[in-house]
Amino acid sequence: MTAVLEHPGYEEQKLQRAADLLPCREAQAAMLLALMGEPSQYSYPSIFIYGHRASGKSHVVGVLLKELELPHVTVSCVECVSVAVLFEQVLSSFFGSDTASLLPRAPSLSDFVRIYRQSAHSSPGTRYIVMEKAELLRDADANLLPALLRLQELVEDNVTVVLLSEIVWDKFRPTTSCFEPLVLHFPDYSKGELLQILSRDRHPSHSAELYSSYINIVLGVFYSVCRDLRELRHLAALNFSKFCEPLTEGKVKETDTHKLWRNIEPHLKKAMQTVYLREVSSLQWEEMQQEETEAGALKGLSAHTHVELPYYSKFLLIAAYLASYNPARTDKRFFVKHHGKVRKTKFLKKNEKTSNHLLGPKPFPLDRMLAIFYSVVDSRVAPTASIFSQISSLVTLQLLAQVGHDDQLDAPKYKCAVSMEFIRAISRTVNFDIIKYLYDFL
Repeated sequence: MTAVLEHPGYEEQKLQRAADLLPCREAQAAMLLALMGEPSQYSYPSIFIYGHRASGKSHVVGVLLKELELPHVTVSCVECVSVAVLFEQVLSSFFGSDTASLLPRAPSLSDFVRIYRQSAHSSPGTRYIVMEKAELLRDADANLLPALLRLQELVEDNVTVVLLSEIVWDKFRPTTSCFEPLVLHFPDYSKGELLQILSRDRHPSHSAELYSSYINIVLGVFYSVCRDLRELRHLAALNFSKFCEPLTEGKVKETDTHKLWRNIEPHLKKAMQTVYLREVSSLQWEEMQQEETEAGALKGLSAHTHVELPYYSKFLLIAAYLASYNPARTDKRFFVKHHGKVRKTKFLKKNEKTSNHLLGPKPFPLDRMLAIFYSVVDSRVAPTASIFSQISSLVTLQLLAQVGHDDQLDAPKYKCAVSMEFIRAISRTVNFDIIKYLYDFL
């Protein structure tokens, strides 16, 4: 973190500690330090930081502000149910509860600006307002977000508003003209960076080489489906005792990585279905690890992986299931509102005695699944690249199976690869009664 250590005017000890607490985020930390500058200098009015969950946004900003002892307040947009709570929290943190009590019961933006300006003149300095989950500001008053972006100008104080979000600025920008913040991106951690960060959590009773090899095994299992640092850290800590069992019993040595891998592999694969999705508590998982069946499998596990799926991915999977188990000729009856009268004798063939669920899923074209998806989803969704990327993710997770030849680029076909119990559990999370739309249950 050479760029940070050369930053003029700050104590080298604080900067070194900040560097130690921010592994693999040296570039972003150096950029933020350059923007903060000296306490007496004017800072940039607003900074927009975006990146996926657990990419270090809040951690980097919080560590820098704390280690450099800069006046700041961190506001969660989830907890601020109204603008009154937001205004009160900012004024109380910077100027005390007496100043916050000057706000009227239903304060307006002008009330907040007026009280802030009066208080800031009596105690000048550089201040930072950090807004976590800032994408929720899009649902607030139309004038709140543009005002926060240029709050420095409105209150005539050296204050910087830092917006932390998981979506890009192009989707965040208000429709009205507003001040453009400085945009900073936090990319996902690479596999090597995750290995470096997680290896720092080793237990002092074990060598660094052993814990590093264990983390490498954990990443080998989970990295393809999970990049969340917090989830990976939780999994690593929870399963490490099981990994060390052969060592404590004296059956293997630390260098026998192959035997250690064979011991922990089934537990990590089961953890992918259970602990990662938080279906059970950590205590329950430890108890389940100790109770193995004769076949060596863990008891009480399920495959409710829908818990971690995005909202539209759940509806895509529902549409895929309906397309796999419903005949194509029934789509008009199920998904078209004004389909006219259809006589049941024609709709249900008398010779159809075998359930479609017993015959298994049938392949369907992509356009049919999308047509069902747009019919069952409860809001208007544009056919963007995000929808198609979620279809690819479902294939990667093996919830959908692509069938046909690879050269059929114009009309790919898929099959749904989940069970009836699985899809019913998914449907309950989005309040969708799938039974009403299945041909076998008419």
